[in-house]
Amino acid sequence: MRNTAKFTTAVLATGALTLGLTACGSGKDSGSSDGKGPLVVAASPTPHAEILNFVKDKLAKKAGLDLEVKEFTDYITPNTATEDGSVDANYFQNQPYLDDFNKKRGTHIVPVVTVHLEPLGLYSHKIKKADALKSGATIAVPNDAVNEARALKLLAANGLITLKDGAGNEATPQDIAKNPKNLKFKEVEAAQTARSLDDVDAAVINGNYAISAGIKPAKEALVLESPKNSPYGNFLAVKKGNESDPRVKKLAKLLTSPEVKKFIEDKYQGSVIPSF
Repeated sequence: MRNTAKFTTAVLATGALTLGLTACGSGKDSGSSDGKGPLVVAASPTPHAEILNFVKDKLAKKAGLDLEVKEFTDYITPNTATEDGSVDANYFQNQPYLDDFNKKRGTHIVPVVTVHLEPLGLYSHKIKKADALKSGATIAVPNDAVNEARALKLLAANGLITLKDGAGNEATPQDIAKNPKNLKFKEVEAAQTARSLDDVDAAVINGNYAISAGIKPAKEALVLESPKNSPYGNFLAVKKGNESDPRVKKLAKLLTSPEVKKFIEDKYQGSVIPSF
């Protein structure tokens, strides 16, 4: 698909390198399909791996769970590694992204439990308010199908553009019905949106990448996605058929515990919001 193709090309090389650094040589031995051994979970560094490491350090031992966390910096490898059994589970994505991924790649990943929301935000190094965007301004948006549509919906919800009726989770700039400021869009890999801030007038950045870049979404976003009735909660996911793995059930329970809720609220101060 249009932008997904170039996203995939750019990211697969990174993903392959990342997998080589973090999971290569492990193969099927990284996890165990019989419910024994450590539960190996692929996760984005922030906040997913941080939340998992809190569980590992503070809660897992008492619950009888041997948890291993492997960090990945792209949105491709965690799912392919879960599909081929290199890891047992992953924690990094939302339902629209997973639906799109399974459809395009023929994978069989399913959600287990939703843990948190990372509100998508619009940021800028050049302006202080969204309505200060000048005519012809350039906005960087993620170039994968779901996150680009999500970015455009954020802009539409805040009156910067109007989308055509029926524009869904694969909306592109071609689905813009009204663009009163004649905004231009620069499509970049999601992981690069924060780095593009000096090169554009504003950028729509995923919450995890904003936090990783030292940005505080709750304080610095010009506009921020509303958590109300959001379909973009991030969840623990496994390959279909592994939902009943007792280790997965233990982790699901720990990830939605009062201790984890407090950790998320205290550490991220509204930039990451518990979904339970």
